[in-house]
Amino acid sequence: MDRMRRLLRITLAAARPVLSVAALVTLYYLVPMDRPAGGGAFAFLAAGLAAVVGVVAWQVRAILRSTRPVAQGAQALALAIPLFLLVFASVYHLLATDVPGSFNQPLTRTDALYFTVTVFATVGFGDIVAVSQQARIAVTVQMVGDLLVLGVLLRVLLGAVQRRRQDRRT
Repeated sequence: MDRMRRLLRITLAAARPVLSVAALVTLYYLVPMDRPAGGGAFAFLAAGLAAVVGVVAWQVRAILRSTRPVAQGAQALALAIPLFLLVFASVYHLLATDVPGSFNQPLTRTDALYFTVTVFATVGFGDIVAVSQQARIAVTVQMVGDLLVLGVLLRVLLGAVQRRRQDRRT
């Protein structure tokens, strides 16, 4: 019976991050963003980044209280990084809708998500390019944020996991 319970725990620990990502992507495609937001892209960016910081703080607290800090850390990454990327994809989509010509081509939601991931991965294929000043500012903010996510976010979450694991040993 213990083996079955352990297998169930591992399966649930693996499923939670996958379900979190699926829920966030589904929400991204369902939230109405197809009409001009009246210049609200940067307000959305500020609110979205505040939400990412809130999620990270909430996840750090959850890690520090968790009986399974490694699984909770994986869940935190699976929530924070996709949320961060989807915030920027939403901003790019809103900018492309609000300010036509912000990019070298119109952006669907999928195009905006693709562009966001290519910037995050530092691949930059060049098929989609920020043209307007607003779009270039948003992309620059994302690039700086990417560095922070890769450096600070990973360090904070991994530090919380290590601290909780040490606390449990003592």
